[in-house]
Amino acid sequence: MKIHFLLLLLLPIVFACNTATKKILDDQKNKSKTIHTPQDVEIFKAFITLFQDQKDAPVADIVIKAGIYLLNTPYAEHTLERDTEQLVINLREMDCTTFVENSFALARTLKSEKHEFEQFVKELTNMRYRYGRVNDYTYRLHYFSDWMFVNTQNNLLKDVTKDIAGTPLIKEINFMSTHPHNYKQLTDGTLVPVIAEQEKEISTREMYFIPKNKLTEVEDKLMNGDIIAITTSIEGLDVSHTALLIRINDAIHILHASSAKGKVVISDETLHDYLMQNKQATGIMVARPLTIQ
Repeated sequence: MKIHFLLLLLLPIVFACNTATKKILDDQKNKSKTIHTPQDVEIFKAFITLFQDQKDAPVADIVIKAGIYLLNTPYAEHTLERDTEQLVINLREMDCTTFVENSFALARTLKSEKHEFEQFVKELTNMRYRYGRVNDYTYRLHYFSDWMFVNTQNNLLKDVTKDIAGTPLIKEINFMSTHPHNYKQLTDGTLVPVIAEQEKEISTREMYFIPKNKLTEVEDKLMNGDIIAITTSIEGLDVSHTALLIRINDAIHILHASSAKGKVVISDETLHDYLMQNKQATGIMVARPLTIQ
């Protein structure tokens, strides 16, 4: 009886040790798959030094500071693509998604107790990859609605779209599996079934968006530092662009990596006007950075 009791006491300890060991091994494995340059490290360090005294500000405020810090960074597509999946850290050039990720990861690193580049690597890995693991191409969060869902589950964000006055978004997501020729890693067809299964799961989720013709009714509920995903009418695709929201003279603009401008900019037009000028844009999804516990 005593032996049985001791075993019951030891089981949680053994489980905790195994979990901690697995996390260490995952971190080591992820680190071995990381690509960056000395310039990326210098850009990171300069950010931390510049905003060190503002680490107690709300996360959303620091996200905006990070986004502004990255202003004029050149726009570049396909910076994450490699023959084998690796965590690519590129603070020298970025697209709309990596801009949002970089800004958010910089903010979370500044808010953390560790201001080392290794912490930034962890933050970026956790928000970019399923389960925080750089295993293969299918572990990367390719659809931004999936990115929002997973990072909401991980308590990094809160999806506030429904609360703000969201309309159900009912759409079959299948763009990647139906256009494998657009993706280097899918051309041989091996990973297409895995992607297709992920798309089926995304399609069954309860999702919401704020239609662009209703935006003016709820603009007062949008906040500085909110992360938005612009929903699209393109068949099979959930989101066509991502950005940070920033208020200028009490009007909502977007801070984003713009392919049209070729760099990170603050939009001249308001969010409403930006959406109205884009025929394929149908509205937005909104995620709010959560306070780090």
